[in-house]
Amino acid sequence: MIYAIASGKGGTGKTTITASLVSLWDTPVMAMDLDVEEPNLHLFLKPDINKINKAYIPVPEVDESKCTLCKACSELCQFKAITVMADTLLTFPEMCHGCGGCIEICPENALKETNRELGEICHGSAKETEFIMGKLRIGEAMSPPLMEQVKKNLKREARPEDVIIDAPPGVSCPAVSAVIDADCIVLVTEPTPFGLHDFKLAWEAFSPFGKPMGAVINRAGIGDDSVQLFCRQNGIPIWAEIPYDRTIAEAYSQGEIVVQSVKTLRTTFESLMDKMRAAVSEVSHA
Repeated sequence: MIYAIASGKGGTGKTTITASLVSLWDTPVMAMDLDVEEPNLHLFLKPDINKINKAYIPVPEVDESKCTLCKACSELCQFKAITVMADTLLTFPEMCHGCGGCIEICPENALKETNRELGEICHGSAKETEFIMGKLRIGEAMSPPLMEQVKKNLKREARPEDVIIDAPPGVSCPAVSAVIDADCIVLVTEPTPFGLHDFKLAWEAFSPFGKPMGAVINRAGIGDDSVQLFCRQNGIPIWAEIPYDRTIAEAYSQGEIVVQSVKTLRTTFESLMDKMRAAVSEVSHA
């Protein structure tokens, strides 16, 4: 099963929750960091990286001697990555999504495929846990194409039975790309006005997928009960509440896995793990 740990905003403790779940998981599991713009799960799991592959996206290259400026390619491209200006065909590789449509549709075969580097895919292991992480190239604007290449590891027959994904925050294309293949979504939030606002956005964005979804309220006790009230009104189960505690913050700041450093949290995370599995089981037997 694939479990995505997501959040409507950054800084809610999503990676803290992910690292703790991975360290407690009692069956073979793969940890996957899809927050490719700012990956930091490795800072807590401390994996041994044994393989790094460059990731590329195919982009068009123009043979001006063949181009008749028919505009078939530019009319097809919805992202304006290729266009005709005056008597010149221009390409904008940074805007290209790599679909290859322009190359296929060109009647003169004036376009050929070349590659643009997206970033890196890092493979390794943290003790017995398989670890995979994407790292977007500095200056690269589009993360979903790199995320899709990282996610190809989900289709391998030899992968562990369970996968826990550290998703990027927010509700834009990268966040949607991270959760869309998941069997279960865990929404991490905090009891603050900003936390509630972005939690609502995430719930509204991910609910149409029809996947089991529950909330984890981190730093419980620092705000009010507006998040809990919203969850009750909308039938969102609260799977765990992590208290606002200085010892948790200290463990996090030192790169420690909080469930291992703060022993009182073990029962909370074991209960969370059981509820995640039960939510998926209920759907599969429905």
